[in-house]
Amino acid sequence: MNEKKNSNKRKTIIRITKGKRMNEKKSPRKRKKMILIAAGIILIALIIFFNFKSQREKAIKVTVEKVTRQDLTSKISASGEVKPKKSVNISAHIPGRIIIIGVEEGQRVKIDDFLLKLESTQYEANADRDRARIQSSKADLIRAEAILRKDELYYERYKKLFEEDLISSEQLEAAKAQYDVSKAQHEAILFQIKQGEASLQSTLDNLQKTVYNSPIDGIITSLRVEEGEVALVGTMNNPGTVLMTIADLSVMEVEVEVDETDVVGLKIGQLSEVRVDAFPNKTIKGKVTEIGSSALQKLTSSEESKDFKVVITLENPPENLKPGLSASADIITAEKKDVLAIPISALVLREKEAEDPEKKEKQEEGVYLIEETRAKFSPVQKGIIGELMLEIISGLEEGQKIVIGPYSALRQLKDDMLIKPEKKKEQ
Repeated sequence: MNEKKNSNKRKTIIRITKGKRMNEKKSPRKRKKMILIAAGIILIALIIFFNFKSQREKAIKVTVEKVTRQDLTSKISASGEVKPKKSVNISAHIPGRIIIIGVEEGQRVKIDDFLLKLESTQYEANADRDRARIQSSKADLIRAEAILRKDELYYERYKKLFEEDLISSEQLEAAKAQYDVSKAQHEAILFQIKQGEASLQSTLDNLQKTVYNSPIDGIITSLRVEEGEVALVGTMNNPGTVLMTIADLSVMEVEVEVDETDVVGLKIGQLSEVRVDAFPNKTIKGKVTEIGSSALQKLTSSEESKDFKVVITLENPPENLKPGLSASADIITAEKKDVLAIPISALVLREKEAEDPEKKEKQEEGVYLIEETRAKFSPVQKGIIGELMLEIISGLEEGQKIVIGPYSALRQLKDDMLIKPEKKKEQ
């Protein structure tokens, strides 16, 4: 009996031990299965969470464009007016009534061609008067020279007589005084003659100024007087009468005003494209030939930005181009071929956190890249700026998609925001 009981106990222990071993073999498989089930549940939960978040987060509609390679030209635009390179204002040198005008406005003249004449009667009379005075003084001079020689002889004779004690000292002094008077009168008449000759020269100079000839080859661009008008001489407070303007139209320029922020990028010799309002379908080539060294003086004393004078000399201007016409110019400051380019509208400024908390935050330039359905800010370094596009030196690669608008979307766009890309509308 006892042996049977012990045998049964051993069998029971063996079964329990085998069961434990079987359970230990099944345990790793069960744990692996549980891990997979848990991972699946977590994944499903994440998908549900992000789908729920996406449903709650409203996507921003944006316009998207790819980064491309293009040729870029950077320009500075300014406006002004057409002017001749060489222009002369003919002003009155002396007062007088205009009696003859020998030219018309628009007429071509050559150097020394007759232009106009002022009334010269008074100046001719003054010249005759001065000549008469000179002749009279010369006659007086002859008499004065004779008297001077006579008094000089008397004085020399009286000196010898005085040395021989034949006359008194009073007689010698009287002869000396008479000689001195004659000498002074002679010198006074010489001075009168010189004064008369100077007056005559001035009168003849004024007489010559009654006739005006052209100082240059050119065209009468402005004739501001008529026969019978009185020409006035300019003073410090009165500019006087400008009779006419003669301009050499063979070399034409455009004088423009450039803002102080742009003038630093200009250099002598830079090419320019000029458009004149009177020739809407024509572009005239030119070069920068002069850049003002100081700001233009304005009548107003406001603190607005200053402008600088820039002169562009035109190449092969139209023959009918006239001074005073309104014009605009695009001055080419830089040109680059086959560079990475993006629309200017895509560039945004974003606050950059300073490394030192005590320092102010800085702004950095960049664009928003498209990563699946999200926006990602990417800092960029820009180069030259064209009319609508700008060069990207670093930060982007060709073919990348970027947000280019609209402006309202770019203003509110931030990193990792949900976006809805739309194609650029054809214009």
